[in-house]
Amino acid sequence: MNFLIRKANQDDMHDVLSLIKELALFEKEPDEVEVSREELINDGFGDEKNFCCFVAEVESKIIGMALFYPRYSTWKGKVLHLEDLIVSEKFRGKGVGYALFSKFINYAHKKKVRRVQWVVLDWNTSAINFYKRSGGEILDDWRVTIMNRKSIKKFIDNESI
Repeated sequence: MNFLIRKANQDDMHDVLSLIKELALFEKEPDEVEVSREELINDGFGDEKNFCCFVAEVESKIIGMALFYPRYSTWKGKVLHLEDLIVSEKFRGKGVGYALFSKFINYAHKKKVRRVQWVVLDWNTSAINFYKRSGGEILDDWRVTIMNRKSIKKFIDNESI
């Protein structure tokens, strides 16, 4: 199978959003996707670019993507965070995910970042094994902490008391 890996453009955001929704379904959180195509266009291609994205395509159809953004570490300096890497289910196992991951790692190397990072669900053994084979280190002693929109609002409302 021949596929192309390239930098995404704003016209790709409809397909990128579809992949995001496919990933949310795979991760058993289909109702958690709140972002819109318009937000992706604005946030990725507007005045303030919040992320970069590579896409994989076959015959002009987008079948995968790697979306990432810069972070800063007080210990390391420049870091890139890989938010999502997804390949449409029927195209998995054909090297597309590896090609997207490789493009991301090569981009990070060219940008001279000192670390790349991402999170992976503990039950996603195929992804864990893929990342370990690629040289990734799975940390057991760090816990991801989040606050959703509701938690943020609750904090703000209670802060003024």
